[in-house]
Amino acid sequence: MTSLKYLHLDVFTARRFEGNQLAVFFEADALDERAMQMIAREMNFSESTFLRAAERPDTDVRMRIFTPGVELPMAGHPTIGTTFALAHTGMIAPARDHVVFGLGVGPTRVELGWDRTRLAFASMDQRLPEVRDPVAAADVILRAAGIDPDAHRTTGLPIQEISCGVPYLLVPLATRADVDAAVADMAALRQIRSAFPVEHTGIYLFSIESAGDDVTAYSRMFAPGLGVAEDPATGSACGPLGCYLVRQGLVARERASEMISWQGVAMGRPSRIHIAITQDAAGAISRVQVGGEAVIVAQGTLTGGN
Repeated sequence: MTSLKYLHLDVFTARRFEGNQLAVFFEADALDERAMQMIAREMNFSESTFLRAAERPDTDVRMRIFTPGVELPMAGHPTIGTTFALAHTGMIAPARDHVVFGLGVGPTRVELGWDRTRLAFASMDQRLPEVRDPVAAADVILRAAGIDPDAHRTTGLPIQEISCGVPYLLVPLATRADVDAAVADMAALRQIRSAFPVEHTGIYLFSIESAGDDVTAYSRMFAPGLGVAEDPATGSACGPLGCYLVRQGLVARERASEMISWQGVAMGRPSRIHIAITQDAAGAISRVQVGGEAVIVAQGTLTGGN
């Protein structure tokens, strides 16, 4: 294995040591899948990304995304964080208004917002939502996630599995305290199968209880089947979250472009994830965007050798 330069970022935050950690490895064309998986396991962040030459002319760079346990076809905080890494190194010039990553789901556009020469905000497009009924019964899901059944039942809202590229079970709860009170049974969560053609699904808990701030949903995410016990920020789940909130009539149309999910608070790594859902004249969802900020924490070199 050759030496690899990498950046360590905190994503979906403007402050170091908050948000979700990410390692971005440059010039990773020589690495095979096994090597990338081993490096991601060694880093032990929720995800690590590996940048390679573009594989098709309508993309700028190929990016592969690994959790400590599996490769993902797309993910939110790795896409946003890697965009900031490319801007930091000068590989994305300040004059650009977007970049296109080649991901497992295909070309993925990221829009760029600049403060002079500094990248200040990035927003990725996600797939339009696909909604399915959960395979597991509601009581099984609630028990595995360590949730008081009344915390969900009093919302009067359904549990749904939604994918905008990666599927998640969306579990609405009555209060922010109910979200914090969840004590997940990781072994039981690994047994919950997805309604989509993947083996495991993440469990995304949220409450829309207002606390006098600008937060739309207060959230947590568990995905031990993907190698992530609890994630401090899950951009790939926030597209589905935004779609759920719009489809259930929980967010007015005029506010659907300015939603915020506040995640990771229970872990001591608060994350602000921006969500924008666009609807056509008939009310159907026509565009899903998830965005935020990121900060550089450290840089280093993974040394070569066996």
